[in-house]
Amino acid sequence: MAPKPDSQSVSSANPADVSSQLSIDPLFHILNVIPFSFLRVPRLRLKFPSLSLPSPMTVFFLVLLTYFMVVSGIVYDVIVEPPGIGSTQDPATGSVRPVVFLPGRVNGQYIIEGLSSGFMFVLGGIGIILLDLALDKNRAKSVKTSYFTAGFSSILIAYVMTTLFIRIKIPGYLR
Repeated sequence: MAPKPDSQSVSSANPADVSSQLSIDPLFHILNVIPFSFLRVPRLRLKFPSLSLPSPMTVFFLVLLTYFMVVSGIVYDVIVEPPGIGSTQDPATGSVRPVVFLPGRVNGQYIIEGLSSGFMFVLGGIGIILLDLALDKNRAKSVKTSYFTAGFSSILIAYVMTTLFIRIKIPGYLR
């Protein structure tokens, strides 16, 4: 019966040495073994970069900015490249008037229309956050009242203005 190979000597060896011993490819031997016979691998004392977590308010601001950009239609504005603001000619005087909303087209917008609508959506979201802060039991009653007033008025303004935007955009909607 043949003797068993010593498994400790094979497992304790460097994996690169084991692969070079097992390979019969002469090119592998030339590229992997010969350069390291006269070259020395440098000892690098590298430190891992330490990244600290951003503050919660920074994360909140970035999420809010991303939300504003998405609901404002930034992707649409980049792809389609609509004008910033439109214009129409007044039939009575013949003068050119600026138009903020692209009337009659639900799937089209001017840049300023998207930004103003996105601002109203963000204003409503901030109003909801303020209403949530008004429910905190550890705050003074005056602070809770001011949070509630600011939150409710923000939501009310956002709702009324968004409804107005839709009525301008689509005449006869919700009537």
